[in-house]
Amino acid sequence: MGHIYHKTQALKRKVNPPVDKTCIMSMDYGAFDTSLNAAAGDDPALVEELRRAFIESAKRQVDLLGRSRCDANWLYCCYRLKGLAASFGVTEVISLADEAHDGAPGDPVVVRKLATYLQQLEQRH
Repeated sequence: MGHIYHKTQALKRKVNPPVDKTCIMSMDYGAFDTSLNAAAGDDPALVEELRRAFIESAKRQVDLLGRSRCDANWLYCCYRLKGLAASFGVTEVISLADEAHDGAPGDPVVVRKLATYLQQLEQRH
């Protein structure tokens, strides 16, 4: 990825080019698996329990997100979903939670993207 450099009075700073948010869902599960393995060590039962706990919590937040109609509830669900995803290292959900935060309350497109991603994550194992 190329970087854009700006010169400002003898100070050079690097600026990353804008990200196309329509191409975010790359289905890279590496960070999620790494976080689970770091937390659970060599215990596959604990890894699976943590995976299930994350998916259930995230689905619950997506359901609440889909049912929220006011700005406060929508933003609260976005923050909770983003925090949950950050604690497990699921960058795709973090990006989608940011997209939801920037959108209108009740936006069915981002809710559908989140639900689809979580379904794919669940079916992966």
